[in-house]
Amino acid sequence: MSFGKWIGGALGWAMGGPIGGIIGFAVGAMADDKSFTGVRQGETTQRQTNYNQYRRQTQSGDFASALLVLSAAVMKADNRLLKSELDFIREFYTKQFGSAAAAQHIGVLKELLQKDIPVREVCEQIRYYMEHPMRLQLLYYLFGIAKADGNVDKHEIQIIETIAQHLGLNAKDYESLKAMHYKDTESAYKILEIESSATDDEVKKGYRKMAMKYHPDKVRGLGEQHEKAANEKFINVQEAYEQIKKERNFK
Repeated sequence: MSFGKWIGGALGWAMGGPIGGIIGFAVGAMADDKSFTGVRQGETTQRQTNYNQYRRQTQSGDFASALLVLSAAVMKADNRLLKSELDFIREFYTKQFGSAAAAQHIGVLKELLQKDIPVREVCEQIRYYMEHPMRLQLLYYLFGIAKADGNVDKHEIQIIETIAQHLGLNAKDYESLKAMHYKDTESAYKILEIESSATDDEVKKGYRKMAMKYHPDKVRGLGEQHEKAANEKFINVQEAYEQIKKERNFK
């Protein structure tokens, strides 16, 4: 897969606005084919115009672009660029798009790491175009990146919290996704977005609500590969519910 095919696959909103500018910078730094670059610049200009005119359905390429940019922001937060984090992202993109495309995504990411990321502007673009379940999926991946080296830096958590706020995700969204990666005695309750003092009926109600919220079908528009990744969140909800049931001994 060439850069042209990869960028050409992102036909939705991501190639306009701040994300389009940032990705264009990264690809421009890598591409030697001037004719290709000129064509893409023209397309980007048109998409930036479209950006202010109407919403477009989020496509897989849009999601991948948004994730690359926000991944760079998280990786830069602690002023350390670690191989474990790159490996985590490479593994994800390999599973989703194949090894050749993953290598190109990582190449773009390395260029992004050399650039300051306008987090607020990027998140506002994502918030405008991307449905809530897909924004949840983005944040879930970002927690995974922060945890990849086994040593979660406070600056990484702070930037993820900031990203969550700018994405329009509320505190319960944030705590639920965080609890899926960082376990403590309250994690199961946080995942279900309930208090540990909740009644058994409230636990059941919380489970049904979260099972619907995190169901893989919510990201069906991104394609089968993202549905499989989204299934991890759904499994976390089921496991949290089973843990509470076991602790309380109810059916």
